[in-house]
Amino acid sequence: MQQLTKEQIERDFADRINVVMSTISDAARAGGRSPDDELLVAVCKTVDRAAVDLGYRLGLRDFGENRVQDALEKFEVDVPEDLGLHMIGSLQTNKANQVVKRFALIHSLDRLSLAKALDKRATQLGVVQPVLIQVNVSREDQKHGCAVEDIPQLLDEVLSLSGLSAEGFMTMASFVATPEQARPVFAEMREIKDAMRARYPDVPLRHLSMGMTNDYAVAIEEGATIVRVGRALFQDSVA
Repeated sequence: MQQLTKEQIERDFADRINVVMSTISDAARAGGRSPDDELLVAVCKTVDRAAVDLGYRLGLRDFGENRVQDALEKFEVDVPEDLGLHMIGSLQTNKANQVVKRFALIHSLDRLSLAKALDKRATQLGVVQPVLIQVNVSREDQKHGCAVEDIPQLLDEVLSLSGLSAEGFMTMASFVATPEQARPVFAEMREIKDAMRARYPDVPLRHLSMGMTNDYAVAIEEGATIVRVGRALFQDSVA
């Protein structure tokens, strides 16, 4: 099998980015919103820093990691000021000290103990840490996330903590055969967000992080403002 040249690798990666961005734009318009309202987080948990750096050179700016230690090692040095690092994986409470201020947005706040730990560290550092409340809308036992019925209580608690800024919600749909089968989960998450914005009119709660490679177009149509895409971007992106 012939090995791709660096130029071919870069061209193929650029083509994949263009396809994803075009899909995002089309889905946003289908949902009645501007493509400018959408944020693409490139999930880089399975690739090395060289792939991230190539993605950055090609225009990607936000990158998502699942594991704290992997992220801190991968992004230990030479991180551009405009690169946004996102924690999208489940977060243990004892990792709170390591993530505050290091991540532009934490997507996986799902319990009060974690909120308090993040708030304590943010207060120590004199910063306000942006967070999303992760919700288990699909109601699957194996998935992390706050139960739907517990959202008001958890949001009340988060809003009382001066070291945290609640920016919205995150959810993951079930793994299903077609993207359309995931639509009800995304629609319910949007309805929850709308209800919470009505309950807290002074809190923007502007973001919905939902949708991955298999279903991000449907998620955007249903109101996602952040999509987390990995495989569609990074496959074969480096030699």
